[in-house]
Amino acid sequence: MTEPVEYVEIARAESERGELVLRERRVVDGPACLELRANGIFVMDNVETTTERALATEALGLVADPRAVIVGGLGLGFTMSEVLADPRVEVCAVVEIEQALVDWMREGTIAHGPAILADQRVKVVVADIAVALAEAGPATYDLVLLDVDNGPGYLVHSTNAALYEAPALTSARAILRPGGALAIWSADESTDLEAALRTVFDEAEARPHAVRLQEREETYWLYVGRVASDA
Repeated sequence: MTEPVEYVEIARAESERGELVLRERRVVDGPACLELRANGIFVMDNVETTTERALATEALGLVADPRAVIVGGLGLGFTMSEVLADPRVEVCAVVEIEQALVDWMREGTIAHGPAILADQRVKVVVADIAVALAEAGPATYDLVLLDVDNGPGYLVHSTNAALYEAPALTSARAILRPGGALAIWSADESTDLEAALRTVFDEAEARPHAVRLQEREETYWLYVGRVASDA
């Protein structure tokens, strides 16, 4: 028999992009699960964080010296936390478009938030990631991680589609140092994204990644664009 589930709203915010909700998912005799939703769409929770952490660990392995990293999308902070666990990282800039989500992390509405943001290497930028990429200085980062959606096939907001096209990818390349890389996590294979990366970067590849989610096997994808070390 399936356990009855209760949902308790923790926080809610409205912006021009719509509604952002933080809630607890509770079952009888079980731990509460924190869940983030945007316009009714599930974004992530704090129970299954395998994919968020894998994005960071695999991406960090792509670059010999990832001193400066920029993460597009704060979420519940698990990708950023994994980046900060790497002692090579000296700066971790996190770009998040929703001020409310940043506030929930800072104020402790998301309990683990204050400790993560207290790390002196963290710089939080409240902005659209596409704008932030376009405005960042050239050759200032070693690694760009995009964790805004679950890839081009699962957009949180329809306007995010442009992130996976050549102009935004070109902006990402411009801020990378020689030997740097862009990594994009996707829940589905996307030949269009791979093709776009190949038009912009010196090297591009799609890496399948097996994950186990709620007792089932899934294949997620890491899309990588590299800048040559002598660029």
